[in-house]
Amino acid sequence: MVLALTVCGIVVALVVVGLFLFGLRRRLIQRSGGTFDCSLRWDVAEKPDTNGKGWSYGVARYNGDRIEWYRVFSYAYRPRRVLERSQIEVAGRRLPEGEEELALLSDAVVLACTHRGTRLELAMSEDALTGFLAWLEAAPPGQRVNVA
Repeated sequence: MVLALTVCGIVVALVVVGLFLFGLRRRLIQRSGGTFDCSLRWDVAEKPDTNGKGWSYGVARYNGDRIEWYRVFSYAYRPRRVLERSQIEVAGRRLPEGEEELALLSDAVVLACTHRGTRLELAMSEDALTGFLAWLEAAPPGQRVNVA
């Protein structure tokens, strides 16, 4: 009986510590500001599926001429993907279709892009999209930015 209670106590403590570390990591990422919720689908086909597969929920952060994208459900403090402003080309935008509506946040808009020749999709709120497109167009003089 004592052993079972001890094991249950340890499991509960580990779960609480794990949740605390998730929260602490997100707080540290957002500390410098310029963050927004952003789902990412990397290396998509020419005509992407709308079955909702391949999307990863994350947080993106502006850092100078780069966007750093972090997975939400990860303990890593380094970004999973880094997108340079000069290498991002926007191909178009659309609303989520089919099962994508269940995989993404309710107010998401999907932005089709390429980065260094890799096709990707970003899903974010309309407000975040406005800020993202403004950030792309605000590139320093002499940098090539392609926004459709």
